[in-house]
Parts: sequence; structure tokens; C-alpha cells
Amino acid sequence: MTSLPPQPLSPLDGRYLAAVAPLADYLSEAGLNRARVEVEVEWLIALTDRSLFGTQPLDGSAKDALRLLYLNFGQAEIDWLAAKEAVTRHDVKAVEYLVRDRLDALGLGSIAELTHFACTSEDVNSASYALTVKRAVTEVWLPALDAVIDKLRALAVETRDAAMLARTHGQPATPTTMGKEIAVVVWRLERVAAQIRANDYLAKFSGATGTWSAHLSADPQVDWPGLTREFIEGLGIGFNPVTTQIESHDWQVELYDRARHVGGILHNLATDVWTYISLGYFAQIPVAGATGSSTMPHKINPIRFENAEANLEIAGGLFATLAQTLVTSRLQRDLTDSTTQRNIGVAFGHSLLALDNLRRGLGEISLSQPVLDADLDTNWEVLAEAIQTVVRAEVTAGRSQISDPYALLKDLTRGRRIGADDLAEFVRGLDIGDAAKERLLALTPATYTGLASELVDLV
Repeated sequence: MTSLPPQPLSPLDGRYLAAVAPLADYLSEAGLNRARVEVEVEWLIALTDRSLFGTQPLDGSAKDALRLLYLNFGQAEIDWLAAKEAVTRHDVKAVEYLVRDRLDALGLGSIAELTHFACTSEDVNSASYALTVKRAVTEVWLPALDAVIDKLRALAVETRDAAMLARTHGQPATPTTMGKEIAVVVWRLERVAAQIRANDYLAKFSGATGTWSAHLSADPQVDWPGLTREFIEGLGIGFNPVTTQIESHDWQVELYDRARHVGGILHNLATDVWTYISLGYFAQIPVAGATGSSTMPHKINPIRFENAEANLEIAGGLFATLAQTLVTSRLQRDLTDSTTQRNIGVAFGHSLLALDNLRRGLGEISLSQPVLDADLDTNWEVLAEAIQTVVRAEVTAGRSQISDPYALLKDLTRGRRIGADDLAEFVRGLDIGDAAKERLLALTPATYTGLASELVDLV
């Protein structure tokens, strides 16, 4: 058997590339290296802006030319870094050499020794990861989550009055509305999404073991903690002043745990919608040209929700591993985080793919109200709750002598299917006031939905 030409091993880089490609701008190796160049360049500018070590602030054109190193970062830089890293065996050192090489080409060789000045690799890496993850989350992942939430909110409003049988423990239960059940998911997602929007993105810039030792040896008169804080915050990320060689990654642990939490809520949604489809509550809208089964022509499979379910499980496992691994570093530094963080894009990629499938799947279903109505009409026993509650109120008010309302309704309905006529006959024979009796006789499973419709307004 002949070998295949080189192929992507991950489906994210093959079958599903179109759905997740926007993440690659930030969470790929190239995206990380572009951010590293950005940090190195901005650090050079920060040092020269303060005229440190006999330098003078660069003029506007020189700064613009320097910033083009990361603004125009492309295939030429990717190839250059790959060739250099093959020699250095060190990714951040290769980036330093790239910047130094470009300084010479720009006529700025006189400040070349300030490239990567007093930095440990993790100063550059922590800032670069904070930048790339923040941008990936805020510019790609959160908008995709918002698109799903918007779809859900619209569906909740559309179906707010669509009465349906609830199924606690999978069994017929007090009716609700489809809109209210969808609103529950919206409420949950909005809450965790707000936590993610407020998440910190932190970096350190304090040298080999977080003590600014090299900085002080070069110039003990400079307020290095203040300068590096100003530099990091100027990049649009937060500053961690108390660290080992690495930034402690706690912000990443918090973020990935919350992303996993979102995935759990969405997984719950995917399995519930799948179940509603299997019950006939939702009909699937045929997609022109699509095939549901290779042998059964009639089938429309809920593949969007099944794909989302599987990808959320993969993403959740990766997010859990990231959170578990990144919270710990042996003594002042080990390299377990280096390998682990290279999979941040994979975790968000599977999550983004799930979001794409959920958004599309929600646009390919329609409510089958006749099915919901028929289900309600065959389960009049769910009104037993209302009847026994009204009887309790009547007993308390002195308008009834019934000794155990709950037991009375349990004997009538538990494990039994009763119809509208059976229930009406039972209500008419109850020892309760006429007003209460009329309220109960007016009830149907379809109208016994309480405030379900109004609750949709809360999302």
C-alpha cells in the first residue's frame, strides 16, 4: 500500500476547517508567533520611549515600520521562523532573531540589543497567550456563542405560548411551554457568558524567576515593576506582579472551566432538542440535496445536534485537562504548560464547531404544535397536582372536610391514565366550594402552564 500525500491529522484542519478557521488567526502556531513579535516590538518601543540606556524615542515612521513586523506578519515570516527554530530548537529565541534581523534591515541595528531585553521566554509567552486567547475568545468564540443565544432567545419568544407536557424523570408532569424551557437555557448561558466576558487575561514581565533581577542589574534607578505594568496594561491585558518564572495561569484555569461549563449547558440543550425531535415535538426541515441514510430514503437525522454533542464532549475533556494541568508548575518552572497550551486552539476549535452546528441546527427545526396538543390531551392526570393543591387551600379556608387531599388524588391517578370526562366527574363530586370547583373544571392540560409564558420575558 502506498503512502498518502501529507494530510491533516485533525478533522479541525481538514473536514471542519471552514467552521473553525477564524480561530487560527490567534490560536495557531503562526498566530502565537505573530503575537510574540508584537510583544517584542512593543517592548523595544517602550524602552526607547523612555530613553533608556542612551537611546532616543523612535520617530513615528520608525515605529510604524517596526509595527508592520507583526501587522504584516505572513508566510515569509512563518517560513523564516520555521527555518530558524530548526537550528535554535527554541521558538521564542527564533522570534528574537527574527526581530533583530528585521531591525538591521530597517536601519535600526543600534537598538538590536534591546530586543528581548531582560526577558525570560515566559515574559513574552505569557503576554502572547493573554493576547491571543483574549482575541480568540472576544472576537471569534463569544460572538459564536452569542449567535446561538440569539437563536435560542428568538425560539423562546416564538414558542412562548406553545403548551407542552413536561417530562420530569421522563414521565408526564406539570405542563410548561416550549418557550419557557428554551428560556431556561438562555438564562443559564447568559449568566456564564457574563462571567467569561469579565474574565482576566494576565501576563507577567518580571524576568527569569519573577524578581526583576536582570532589570535592576542593568539600571537600579528605574522603577521596573511600574514600567512593566504600564507596558503590559498598554497591550490591553492585565498584569500579574507576583509570579515564579511563569505567570501562574489561574486566569486560564478560570476561563477554561467556564468554557467547559458553557459546553455542559449546550450539551444539555443538544440532548434535549434531540429528544424533542424523537418525540415529534420538533419537525426537521429538509435540506435540499441532503441524505439522511444511505439505505433509508425517508430519514432526516438530527445530525447537527449529534455533532454538537460529540464536539462538546471532546472540548469539555480538553478544557478540563487544560484547567487541571495549568494550575500547577513544579517549583519555579516546568514545561508541562508549554505542551498543554498548544492545545488551547484545539479545545476552542471543537467548541466553536459545536456552536456552529447548534446555530445551524436550530435554524432547521420547526415546532409541531399538533403533536404537543395530542400529548397533552392524553395526559389529563397531570391536573392532579392542581386539584389536590386547590383542595388543600379549601380545607385550610374551612370550605372542605377532606382529610388527605394528596392521598385522594394519588389513589385516583397514580399509574393510571384518565381522561377529561373522568376528571370532570371526580371534580364535581369533591367537597369544595363552588368557585374552586369552577376553576378546576375550566382547567385543561394545555392551559395549566402557570407563568411559563411570562417567564420568557426575563431573558
